Amino acid sequence: MTEESNTTQTRRPLALVTGASRGIGLELAKLFAQDGYDLVVVADSDTLDSAVSELASTGATIVPVRADLRTEKGVEAVYAAVEEDGRPLAAAALNAGVGRGGSFADTPLADTLAVIDLDVRSTVHLAKLILDDMTRQGEGKVLFTSSVASTMPGPYHAVYNASKSFVQSFSEALHSELKGTAVTVTALMPGPTNTHFFSRAALDDTALGQGPKDDPAEVAKQGYDAMWRGERKVVASSVLSKVMAALDAATPDAVKAAAHKVLARPGSGR
Repeated sequence: MTEESNTTQTRRPLALVTGASRGIGLELAKLFAQDGYDLVVVADSDTLDSAVSELASTGATIVPVRADLRTEKGVEAVYAAVEEDGRPLAAAALNAGVGRGGSFADTPLADTLAVIDLDVRSTVHLAKLILDDMTRQGEGKVLFTSSVASTMPGPYHAVYNASKSFVQSFSEALHSELKGTAVTVTALMPGPTNTHFFSRAALDDTALGQGPKDDPAEVAKQGYDAMWRGERKVVASSVLSKVMAALDAATPDAVKAAAHKVLARPGSGR
């Protein structure tokens, strides 16, 4: 590689996307790649290889990291890949997350803690590493994938909804702390989206799992645009999801919990 081509390559901005093998994460990664960003993409899935091939076809340099973000070792592996690249992160989409449907009593403790470790602990750990660097360099953008579920108690999906309530609160607090700087934090709040989330969470046989779902590409685009505008949060993507969020804001928690209980009860979609 010539010195000129190496210089050209290092001038490309670098972005990080977790949960990038499919769904909203893959769509976010595509948007970065199409806009001229090189990428560190993270997943613990067999579909990561095909995602990397698709992203590389845009001409972007893609660094794949297969890591289990439920573990401290996995988070550190991601950060090590960013450090090894040498370029400062221009942006990061912390999108990795998982749910687990069913009653709290019937869910194995290990499965419950895995949701917390991925959705909460790894998010905080990676955000700390990334935001410390962005603060030192004086600029950067972070997008957290939260959920409309963060606005309501979630019977039969209790830990997931609670984890997204944490992410939403965390994101909005960081946005406020960093206001007035060139580092911004945005929360993306999807409604039900057509991804593998529902099957992974064992929600396919529920009314929630069988209901209408948004296009992940549209969800990602609305979140991506809001991140670049430095907005505090965005509900994405359909009118239905936006109406749901607006109604949730004015509805007592007990009523929202009762409605969620009906929609997420195992077998309710039959």
